[in-house]
Amino acid sequence: MTAEIELVTRLQNLDSQITELEKEVAALPRHIAQIEKALDTHNRRLEADRAALTANQKERRRLEDDIKGHEQKISKLKDQMLQAKTNEQYRAFQNEIDFAAREVRKAEDRILDLMGESEPLDAAVKKSEAELKQEREQVEAEKRRARERTAADEQQLAKLRAERAEATGNMDKRLLRDYERIRRKWHGGAAVAEAVEGHCSACQIAMRPQFWQDLRRGDQVMFCESCGRFLFYNPPVSFEHELATTPQQSA
Repeated sequence: MTAEIELVTRLQNLDSQITELEKEVAALPRHIAQIEKALDTHNRRLEADRAALTANQKERRRLEDDIKGHEQKISKLKDQMLQAKTNEQYRAFQNEIDFAAREVRKAEDRILDLMGESEPLDAAVKKSEAELKQEREQVEAEKRRARERTAADEQQLAKLRAERAEATGNMDKRLLRDYERIRRKWHGGAAVAEAVEGHCSACQIAMRPQFWQDLRRGDQVMFCESCGRFLFYNPPVSFEHELATTPQQSA
């Protein structure tokens, strides 16, 4: 591997780390927005249940007031009926009393229905309140973790960007232009690829035999003739070679 390829490989590693951190930093606010949206949805559902329960209770109070009014009217009609002079007057009072009594029974039946409806509503409100409280605590904890993670990512990004600036400062300008051009071509993807068994590991296209031989010498910067990426070749190292080059410790 040439010194130039070592530089662009280092630069590519830095850019890959920077890209991943930038994606994570950008994703964290979206993640927070999603969990806050879910929290808002649950809160609106709770408010709807509370509104339904309030309406139920309000209707029950109205019906109870109606019953009191009808009962007072019945009491007055009974007193007036005692003073009736004719059968027609008596029957008229009785009809009004019967009508008021029917209204009382209708109101009582409706109150019973409302009481039956209020029980699950009340239970739903209490359950939602407890769940929402727990969810709020979880969201706040998640937001704290996200803020801490973002701060750590921003710190690491600053370090990596400084390293990148140092690396690019040591690179030949033409080499850097080639690197940036290739990286733009592949939308920020790999600009450097390893050659393995006569193929580019990025595009998998086979190389010409002479090109392959020139690349294996490792004495010049070369580009894949198919995808245009920088190419490098790492010769295989045998187990015997590793043993031969590893310092032996004395017993």
